[in-house]
Formats: sequence, C-alpha cells, structure tokens
Amino acid sequence: MRSLTRKAATVGATLALAMSGAVLAAAPASAATSCYASSCTGLDPATTTCANDAVTVSTDGNLELRYSPSCRAAWARDKYAVAGESVSVRNHQGDSWDYSTFTYSGGSIWSAMVNDKDIQSQAHSSGTNGSHQTGWY
Repeated sequence: MRSLTRKAATVGATLALAMSGAVLAAAPASAATSCYASSCTGLDPATTTCANDAVTVSTDGNLELRYSPSCRAAWARDKYAVAGESVSVRNHQGDSWDYSTFTYSGGSIWSAMVNDKDIQSQAHSSGTNGSHQTGWY
C-alpha cells in the first residue's frame, strides 16, 4: 500500500512540475526591450519598455533629462508643463527630437528619445517660464 501511495505522489509531483514548466515557458520575457540605442531614436518612451527603468540623470527646475539603462536612450521631460511650453532633447551626434508646444497647463510633456549609447545627451525647454537646459549626461 505504501508503494502505491509513493508512486501516486511521485506521479502527481512529476505532473505538477511539468505543468509549472509549461506555464513558465509560456510567460513572455519581461526584460526584453522594444528598442536599443539608435533604434530608439524618434520613438516615444511611453510606447516602449524604456520608461520602465528610466532614471532622471540631470535637472534644471522642472526640466529633466531621463535615461533608460536597458534601452541606452534619453529624452526630455517637464513634469509640470504650462501652456506655451516645449521640450527637446539632443545628443552629441546631432540627433534632436522635441515635443511641440504644450497647449494646456498642469501635466507632463516629454520628447521622443535619442540614442545615448556611449555618447551624451542634454534636455532643453522653452516657454512662458523662460528657457532651461540640463547638463550633459
């Protein structure tokens, strides 16, 4: 009787292990990025996985230079934009992207991304609050 119970437990454990392996194999890779370095240039960080690990690497007032280590891309963001505000980002290779003038107050605006792999980038803003620029990163 014991051997029958032991065999049933072994079969049950084997099936459970096999089922969990099937579930794990079907799960998508969460670490995958939708772009990398130069392939991110011109893309919206909010529509990629780049915003998931983004960090603010330089600031000037409300203006931030955001950087994604997994995507190796940077973009400009103003967390408290006002009407008439615009932001842009550029890198040392001459790539530049902007967000056209913000038409209402009280929200965040951000530029498209530029390649930041082994080069430096800088964020700019202009509008009713004057002009600002972050340091290079």
